[in-house]
Amino acid sequence: MANPKKGIFTSSALAVTIKPLAGKGGGQLALIGFALLYMAIVGIAVVYLDPTVTGSVFVIAAAVIGAYMAMNIGANDVANTMGPAVGSGALTLFGALAIAAIANAAGALLAGGDVVSTISKGIINPDHIPDATAFIWVMMSALLSAALWINLATWVGAPVSTTHSIVGGVLGAGVAAAGVATVNWPTMGAIAASWVISPIMGGVVAALFLGFIKYMIIYREDKLAAAKRWVPVLVGIMASVFIMYLAIKGFKRVWKAETWMVWALGAAGFIITYLVTRPLVARGAEGLENRKRSVHRLFTIPLIFSVGLLAFAHGANDVANAIGPLAAIISTVGDGGIAAKVTIPVWVMVIGGAGIGIGLLLFGAKLIKTVGKEITRLNPTRAFCVALSAAITVIIASWLGLPVSSTHIAVGGVFGVGFLREYLANRQLRMFDRKEAPSAMPEGNWKALPKKARKKIKKWERRRLVRRRQLLTIISAWVITVPASAVLAGSLFLVLTKVFSG
Repeated sequence: MANPKKGIFTSSALAVTIKPLAGKGGGQLALIGFALLYMAIVGIAVVYLDPTVTGSVFVIAAAVIGAYMAMNIGANDVANTMGPAVGSGALTLFGALAIAAIANAAGALLAGGDVVSTISKGIINPDHIPDATAFIWVMMSALLSAALWINLATWVGAPVSTTHSIVGGVLGAGVAAAGVATVNWPTMGAIAASWVISPIMGGVVAALFLGFIKYMIIYREDKLAAAKRWVPVLVGIMASVFIMYLAIKGFKRVWKAETWMVWALGAAGFIITYLVTRPLVARGAEGLENRKRSVHRLFTIPLIFSVGLLAFAHGANDVANAIGPLAAIISTVGDGGIAAKVTIPVWVMVIGGAGIGIGLLLFGAKLIKTVGKEITRLNPTRAFCVALSAAITVIIASWLGLPVSSTHIAVGGVFGVGFLREYLANRQLRMFDRKEAPSAMPEGNWKALPKKARKKIKKWERRRLVRRRQLLTIISAWVITVPASAVLAGSLFLVLTKVFSG
């Protein structure tokens, strides 16, 4: 069970928490029933939500598949981003759900437009598609293939990228419809580069933050005094990044801020947050012992806020994976042809945001446990670094209009802090005086040991704080996702067009 005093989150606590929802047999069928009910409600509601497309079978089917895709994003992608906070004990599963649902919806509604355009129009050239009906089938096939692939991955417990899945789907269906010439290769190149860069960037930034915290707070003699000095600075950075992002993206539909104004707002946000946070941190440090555990406790509240920021950024970036093709289909049906500009109705955003929250509640527990517990050990300080790093990286990507994978970024951040811990631990071991090594060593002479014995001792001394099996599993899942989704989408396009063309 979870310890309410310390907020420790264990696998047994997770099992108890979700048992009423995710039990075996009838419980699992109930979860599937809830998911099907949501999809049915979406299909019925579409007729009344948008009179311009009332009665269109294409729009109704696309909305249902979009809801299905959104739930899969919640079950897989959102679970990845929430994992560090839940695994560290800072949030319960349902606390994470509440924050994720609200912040994801806000991010989707306020700042989700640019990446939606990239998904629906940037990957392939619509001019190469034979006609509007073929374009609709391309988007439908891409959406369905991505949803099916993510569903399969979630079922087996693999944290794949939903962004990879939908981009691969659009790519595969587009090639099936019009050949490789329809692919926008410069855009695909930029997206592919971001897939490599984003997890590395997420890991490096998270490791830098953790290194800063260790050297400026954890390793200090007076840890609490150092924490009172630097925790408000880190929280101020988090607030500053969020405010700048809102100024650039969130309110651009009603107000366009100049560059100097964005930086001024960011600086003001940092100063105000620092001044407000400093006395709160000082008050929270009262009565605590001068120990690492006390420092971790001071990072719990900042971690919760950083998770909210990450969820907002996730909604801005990854809602496109569910509603980008849906928005393209609606625009095509409404205009009677392939639209030059994709419009995004509010109700489409609502389908994406609500579906993500429902998917997380119903099916997200397995992936939360994988990312939060099974890669490396996390505490509130490490989880804060992961969340802040991931939020900054996702925000930059969404600002540039690149549909990067929040899975790659968040998981990259977890690996980043894990490998930094491993490096620091092994550096301490390398400083160990071998003359005081195992008593079996002849007269303390390291070189006198057989080569095989020396190798075994070195291996024994080396600490591995990141689970290699999880690393290999996750990388394998990342590599296979794009081609698998592309092949599935291309096959679906050929089958659907053949069946429904008579």
